[in-house]
Amino acid sequence: MGTYNFQEIEKKWQKVWEGNRLFEASIDRSKPKFYALDMFPYPSGAGLHVGHPLGYIASDIISRYKRLKGFNVLHPMGYDSFGLPAEQYAIQTGQHPAITTEQNIRRYTEQLKNIGFAFDWSKEVRTSDPAYYRWTQWIFMQLFDSYYDLKTNKATSIQSLIATFKKEGNNEVMAVCDEDTPHFTAGDWDSLSENEKQGILLKYRLAFLSETTVNWCPALGTVLSNDEVKDGFSERGGHPVERKKMMQWSMRITAYAERLLHGLENLDWSEPIKEMQRNWIGKSIGAEMVFQVKDQDLKIKVFTTRIDTIYGVTYLALAPESDLVNPLITDGQKSTVQQYVEVAKNRSERDRMSDVKTISGVFTGSYAINPFNGEEIPIWVADYVLAGYGTGAVMAVPGHDERDYNFAKHFGLEIRQVIAGSMEHGSFPGKDGTIINSGFISNLPMKEAMEKAIEFLEKNKIGKGKIQYRMRDAIFTRQRYWGEPLPVYFKEGLPYLIHENDLPLVLPEVDKYLPTADGEPPLGRAKNWTYTTDEGDFPLEKSTMPGWAGSSWYFFRYMDPNNETKFVDPEKAKYWGAVDLYIGGAEHATGHLLYSRFWTKFLYDIGAVPIEEPFQKMINQGMIQGRSNFVYRIKGTNTFVSHGLKDEYDTSSMHVDVNMVYNDQLNLAQFKAWRPDLENVEFILENDKYLCGAEVEKMSKSRYNVVNPDDIIERYGADTLRLYEMFLGPLEQFKPWNTNGIDGVFKFLKKLWRLFHDNNDKVSISDAPATQEELKALHKAIKKTEEDLANYSFNTSVSSFMICVNELTALKCNKKAVLEPLVIILSPFAPHIAEELWSILGHQSSILESNFPNFEEGHLVESNHEYPISINGRMRAKLPLPLGLGREEIEKFAMADATVQKWLEGKTPKKVIVVPGKIVNIVI
Repeated sequence: MGTYNFQEIEKKWQKVWEGNRLFEASIDRSKPKFYALDMFPYPSGAGLHVGHPLGYIASDIISRYKRLKGFNVLHPMGYDSFGLPAEQYAIQTGQHPAITTEQNIRRYTEQLKNIGFAFDWSKEVRTSDPAYYRWTQWIFMQLFDSYYDLKTNKATSIQSLIATFKKEGNNEVMAVCDEDTPHFTAGDWDSLSENEKQGILLKYRLAFLSETTVNWCPALGTVLSNDEVKDGFSERGGHPVERKKMMQWSMRITAYAERLLHGLENLDWSEPIKEMQRNWIGKSIGAEMVFQVKDQDLKIKVFTTRIDTIYGVTYLALAPESDLVNPLITDGQKSTVQQYVEVAKNRSERDRMSDVKTISGVFTGSYAINPFNGEEIPIWVADYVLAGYGTGAVMAVPGHDERDYNFAKHFGLEIRQVIAGSMEHGSFPGKDGTIINSGFISNLPMKEAMEKAIEFLEKNKIGKGKIQYRMRDAIFTRQRYWGEPLPVYFKEGLPYLIHENDLPLVLPEVDKYLPTADGEPPLGRAKNWTYTTDEGDFPLEKSTMPGWAGSSWYFFRYMDPNNETKFVDPEKAKYWGAVDLYIGGAEHATGHLLYSRFWTKFLYDIGAVPIEEPFQKMINQGMIQGRSNFVYRIKGTNTFVSHGLKDEYDTSSMHVDVNMVYNDQLNLAQFKAWRPDLENVEFILENDKYLCGAEVEKMSKSRYNVVNPDDIIERYGADTLRLYEMFLGPLEQFKPWNTNGIDGVFKFLKKLWRLFHDNNDKVSISDAPATQEELKALHKAIKKTEEDLANYSFNTSVSSFMICVNELTALKCNKKAVLEPLVIILSPFAPHIAEELWSILGHQSSILESNFPNFEEGHLVESNHEYPISINGRMRAKLPLPLGLGREEIEKFAMADATVQKWLEGKTPKKVIVVPGKIVNIVI
């Protein structure tokens, strides 16, 4: 057979797998199912670096292992192929985003196949494929045609709501709707115009159009989510972002807030990820009340979880974006407030929530009246108050809230310590402030004080008890080209759905991918972007769906990717059910996971799917960091000095491409050829080498520390790459990549290969029975692998393989009875070499068709024990004896031992102490 030719072996088996369609999954009710899924990638032009496959390798190992354990495995792959990067490239080059997306997908697919993943490529999906996004559009249409019924606690057809309106109005309707929804009778409803009725229905629909404050990025020509904005600039491109009001489509995810919270309890997710979701949803139980503005016909509504501290209120604070700010500004404060608001409102909400150090605000000049005691309270504008959370106003109680306290302290506002039964829950002992009584709710326990205060609010019709959530309805539009068109047309300014038979509504051709001259989205450039009905032609929606639309349901489409009549066949959805293992980055802990859970619950409500939660088990893989290398230029020269000598000169460091560095030694010729300005550089070496400095950093092109998996596979093979990525450390942890360390894994595979060959590289396999020591080495590895994979501890499994192969090498084992189960347990990690060795063992079928070997405890039970024999307390001999012997037999063997006889010198022992399985102690 020859030496381990990994390149030939890996290409051979990848062709076999693809040709025999070994990874294609279909319903098989004779086996338990297992659905493994990776968060599908956005196909960027840069392709994969070695950090990207980490989670894919882990899910592939589990998928292959589960198959060996008798499971019917679905492990698909696809592409989240709509997105801003492709559109930005199209703007720069004029090339259609579909072309670059196709090129990038082809590159990604090639790289993924080279790593040997057991993906079912027959089920590949692409969110930008019209055959796929017709169903994204269909789901949007169902959301538009539904409302959330609080009586049944689920989404219900909007037609049933209309029927109720016709029969009895909305006074008895319990539904999630806009706060300003008016009450009306059946007669009122009947008297409304068609436009007025549609306007009312928009206040109930789960997909609705409304004026919303958004993050608008003029340079990108689109609205950005809070996660896409940092310090007032877009994360992509660093462009300025401003807050402005626009008509936007939104999803009423807040209707599902309680169910999204409750559903977390039964999920096998890490507690930090669950807690991030809980915090994002942000459930608060409290009260809503209004403060009358002094000398104006204005009321300020606030929400508080501590209404029992109402007597400690010393100011009100409004969000800079609040519509109430302008009418509250007095003449003397006008210039100051307007200047402040202009700056503060354009900071993203994420920045304002996380920034606890910067304290900023301005007094409006107006006052509000505390309805509990009639006190006048100054009204301020403060950027720590968010327009989108609660009412956009805060009743500030500095003696009982940290942020209120810091603000009051900074601006010299009054701070009060409220004496009440609730003091145990939130005052700041030791901080300055007047101590006051809590009025008619003083000396009551917190719960009773709050109940009595809420009773006062409701009796005087100035408030009520309320449960509130921090989570906002999700904006569902982007003013861009490369996204799903919304299946909506407008008649007299109101939205209507196109007919379902006209799906998919396909992206039109445009001359440029930029907004129009008058600021409309790029679809405004399309010719005849209209929808024809019996009443005439009407304009279609010009915005497209956000990036999260297609990724919120793709896990269902994998089950049935070619279905033209449904987004998934109900029987297939029932069989495959929830994803059993979902692996992806923690950066999606709120956005993607919440949206996916929301859409799944909605689809469950309308009877389209049989599950409420999409991902039963989830693991967030850590990041593989880059190992950057540095060279050192002597300042003002074209001379570079080696790392060990750099402190002898005045130098500046420079990142160098890690692909020119091996074991920290720089390839001088490659460095000179790297850039024209380096062609004539000179070097000061140490020991005839130029050694680079090194540092662990995020892997990125700007740091020249990106390692291409293609290069690793070319040099060491895909199996080495797979094993090394798992060997680096626990899956969830961050760990640095170091190509220098990969040699050890590569040598391990060559050592494994040699177990099957003699010194002349000829296949040499024995049918002789395995020895106890050989079986012990094997079954230790079987046991460890099963335990590790149950706990997703991949790195320790690799270590156990290495130990096993070392032990078998020392034993010169070439027994088929040992090597055959060994390659099976190794095959999920290193599938190519395992397939080749499996065929060497004489098998015609793939190793995938075999069964994972059973662990047998008996092979780990020791048959002998080496007894230490002490004479007068000093160990003089060691005697191996079978376990299970009685005391008399052990003593007999010990006394007959030649070494013991030598030390006894013919004397008769006074006492012989035998502890079976432990020691023998002879006293003379």
